[in-house]
Amino acid sequence: MANRFVAATMVLIVSMFSLPALAQNAQGPPRIPFPAPDPGAPPVDRSNEGHLDGWYKDSPIMPADPKAAPAPRHDLSGIWEPAAGWLAGVQFMGAQEYPSDGKHFLPFTPAGEEAFKKHKAGFGTNEVPIALNNDPFDMCDPIGFPRIELFNLRAIQIVQTPKQVMILYQNDRTFRSIWTDARGFPDPDIAETRWYGYSIGRWEDNNTLVVETTGIDERTWIDNAGRPHSGDLRVEERFHRVNRDLMELTLTIIDPKIYAKPWNALEKFPMRLQSDAFDIREMLCSPSEQATFDKEVSRPAIADPQKK
Repeated sequence: MANRFVAATMVLIVSMFSLPALAQNAQGPPRIPFPAPDPGAPPVDRSNEGHLDGWYKDSPIMPADPKAAPAPRHDLSGIWEPAAGWLAGVQFMGAQEYPSDGKHFLPFTPAGEEAFKKHKAGFGTNEVPIALNNDPFDMCDPIGFPRIELFNLRAIQIVQTPKQVMILYQNDRTFRSIWTDARGFPDPDIAETRWYGYSIGRWEDNNTLVVETTGIDERTWIDNAGRPHSGDLRVEERFHRVNRDLMELTLTIIDPKIYAKPWNALEKFPMRLQSDAFDIREMLCSPSEQATFDKEVSRPAIADPQKK
């Protein structure tokens, strides 16, 4: 495996990406460079952009097809990626609809504002030098939900059974179970909290699955900018399959202790169906690579605060 933690290179890259985007790169040497996120850069036409899957097969962006076949009934199964290209789901500055850029303001309660100030993120209005952040994902804690969909939302595979919808994620190489057998949530007095919570779903119509998730561990962050949540967090997802090839994801945050009103972190975020031969690459937080990163980047940054 190529050494991904050469200090001279990494110190430059750290100012552009959060640690998970570094320590969890797909296995093997990078084949396409990850461009630095520059808010002032002119827009880039990615309509012809492609990349390699886990078996190094070229996977060009699937073009929009106005004549796509109708969506199958009660069926989200398949391999999906952001329709605008595999970079569109990175959301390094926080949730797509509310980036932490000083221009998009969330309706924090006083308790929410206090909790947010305690989170020292690698990006956003709470940004601190890399050696001083307290992002749990940077310590190889599970990324958790909903952050799994609000940071590095890359390829996902949806598999359905008569009682469940399973979502397999490239990021953190993890999965979620969404129960569709009409069960309710477990009694909160006996239920254990989970990194990814408890999820139940129902079909609102032939092509829209509505999912509710509760019981999410408070140690997780909502997004890459360190937005907090309480133990009362409830997340609603709406997976709407527009046609055979296109699906839209809306994700709503509901947490009255932290936010004065619900807010949409994703609003009809488009995902496009990929070939059934597409192999999802591996993205994992490796403690050994994390230790190397700390040795070669984080600790030197303490001595030189100009390095982030």
